[in-house]
Amino acid sequence: MSVNYDQKQAYQEKVKAQLDKLNAQIDELKAKANQAKADAAVEYHSKLEEIYTKRDAAQAKLKELQNTSEQAWSEMQAGFEKAWNELNTAFESAVAKFK
Repeated sequence: MSVNYDQKQAYQEKVKAQLDKLNAQIDELKAKANQAKADAAVEYHSKLEEIYTKRDAAQAKLKELQNTSEQAWSEMQAGFEKAWNELNTAFESAVAKFK
C-alpha cells in the first residue's frame, strides 16, 4: 500500500489529537483518584500506572510512525493501532471500574 505525505500527515494529526484528548481524560481520572478514600485511592493509582505505561508506549509508537519511511508505514501504523487499542482498553476499564 502506497501512502503519500498528506495521508501520513493527516493520520499523525488525528492520532495526536486522540492522544491529547485521552491525556485530558487521564488527568480527570487522576483528580478523582486524589479525592478518593485511601482504599480506593490505591486502586485508582494502580490503574493510572497501567494507563501511563500504555500511553507512553502509544506515544513512542507515534514518534516512530512520524519518522518512518513510506515503505514501512503500514507496518508501523499497525503497531501504533495495537498500542492505541491497548491504551484505550485500559482506560475504559479504569473508567468503568470507578464510575
